[in-house]
Amino acid sequence: MQMRRLGKTELTLTTLGLGTWAIGGPWQFGWGPQDDQESIQTIIAAVEGGVNWIDTAPIYGCGHSEAVIGRALREIKEKPLIATKCGLVWNDKREKVNCLDAAGIIRECEDSLRRLGVEVIDLYQMHWPEPDGQIEEAWGAMAACVRQGKVRHLGASNVSIAQLERLANVHPVAAIQPPYSLLRRDIETEMLDYCSTRGIGVVCYSPMFKGLLTGTFSTERMQHLPPDDHRRFDPNFQEPQLEKNLKLVDALRGIAEARGKTVAQLAIAWTLRRPEVTSAIVGARRPEQIQQTLPAGDWTLDEETIREIEALLSTAQ
Repeated sequence: MQMRRLGKTELTLTTLGLGTWAIGGPWQFGWGPQDDQESIQTIIAAVEGGVNWIDTAPIYGCGHSEAVIGRALREIKEKPLIATKCGLVWNDKREKVNCLDAAGIIRECEDSLRRLGVEVIDLYQMHWPEPDGQIEEAWGAMAACVRQGKVRHLGASNVSIAQLERLANVHPVAAIQPPYSLLRRDIETEMLDYCSTRGIGVVCYSPMFKGLLTGTFSTERMQHLPPDDHRRFDPNFQEPQLEKNLKLVDALRGIAEARGKTVAQLAIAWTLRRPEVTSAIVGARRPEQIQQTLPAGDWTLDEETIREIEALLSTAQ
């Protein structure tokens, strides 16, 4: 699989990283029940397929995603790079709670190292910059983790350029993790140029837009989602927006199939067309899911394909 350097760091990432939100199982923003052994086999399949890094967070399943990854790592000889996050904890109802207190960040780092069973976290990311007034405090605590040898590099997810400027005054920002997909293009306006000129890596999440851009989602599937799947409450999965999104997917299917590819592969490769994007995080719950998306990491879209997609997107707006 193709590899790209993460910003100014020494880390080189495969163009696909394994996302592990769903394998955390039930919590406030879960994806329904998940079999742990199947999750472990999915992680192993990703690494065996050439993926060299895994993205997770403590909040995914209230610690469970990290714990499952820790179990999988014990079965993997060639250890992948690990990226996790901090700044979101949970209450007794398994609901997320924003927390950027310095002491809390240090504690989260220790807990993540323990659950993952690793000595160092390769990329430690602020999950959400909330509350905004405490981002410097949290970033300072994260920088302390770097100095202590517990973390290699720092990143920030869901941040603005103004917030990045503030963080950079405390400690260098190695990477950002924003949402980016055919249905969410915010970062094209300013953020990608900003990161490019400053040598900041970009690892985008949700390139398949929570499954909408896989080509396998449907109105019927929506109706059969588990009661605790958070997508039931996402406006993009409700009418009238769901019908609009599925019509776009149907049109994208024609472009993908004409090139012998799937909609999911097209959606992922489209995000990677931008040289500023280091890697796309692709979620998977079963081995066959990651195996089906792996080819996207080696697919470089030609100009004709890009123009065809852009024309479709312009008419769909």
